[in-house]
Amino acid sequence: MSALAGKVCLVAGASRGVGRGIARGLAEAGATVIVTARSSETGPRTEMRSEAIEDTAREVDAAGGQGHHYLCDHLSERAVDELVHWALRRFGRIDVAVSSVWGGNEGYDGARYLDGAAWGTPFWRRSAEPYARFLEVGPYAALLFARAVAPAMVASRSGLLALVSFGTEEGYLGDVFYDSAKAATNRLALAFAEELRPHGVTALALSPGFVATERVRDLGQEALATESPLYAGRALAALAADAEVARHAGRVLHAADLARAYGFTDADGTQPERFRVGPGVA
Repeated sequence: MSALAGKVCLVAGASRGVGRGIARGLAEAGATVIVTARSSETGPRTEMRSEAIEDTAREVDAAGGQGHHYLCDHLSERAVDELVHWALRRFGRIDVAVSSVWGGNEGYDGARYLDGAAWGTPFWRRSAEPYARFLEVGPYAALLFARAVAPAMVASRSGLLALVSFGTEEGYLGDVFYDSAKAATNRLALAFAEELRPHGVTALALSPGFVATERVRDLGQEALATESPLYAGRALAALAADAEVARHAGRVLHAADLARAYGFTDADGTQPERFRVGPGVA
């Protein structure tokens, strides 16, 4: 339970969903966890949702870690740079950095996106305009985050950089915007790994399954979910505690596979199987 005691972890996009689960998983291992997002008790909230970054920081404390929150617009290069500078001034280093920023499903009501297109609508029957948003709130945000944290990790010749994504190695995910955004994120993880490897830093991608996030519950799809957000959190904590994590550099790792390799379980004590994408799943 104290495998990450003394480690400083930075989790971007942690006000809810997988990001919050990752923060909790790191906290269970005793880490200091800085959590960031746009949604705050004292300011605007994404889509007027109830979750706020302060809630996540309190959950980190309750789970056994030390939680600290920071409001950040992860689509602003300047804001992300300022976040990292603050973290380094406050804590002196960043041992684990996780990008869980994803806004591709904002406005999705379980049937259609804001532009009226349903999940899986053929690309020639929909506007291309929303595609830029998928790339911005996925791979572009991951790039901004990685380029900000990498210099400190390179200087210390250590660190783990993880991008939360989705496995694209087994075939098409069923929606052109979603699939290509995740594929681009996975490719970034590979590229980051290649460029960071000589400096002692490990980069990789983490793929959860169909997670029972707050949004999934709100859409009435919880029965379809295969795992809780904590499953990915425990996967990340296991990777962060592995002295030989560099062997995973550049790969897309599935939370379910890691559960069997490292011996952890989901919140309910089970080890859900790897999720396979089917029609209509976003």
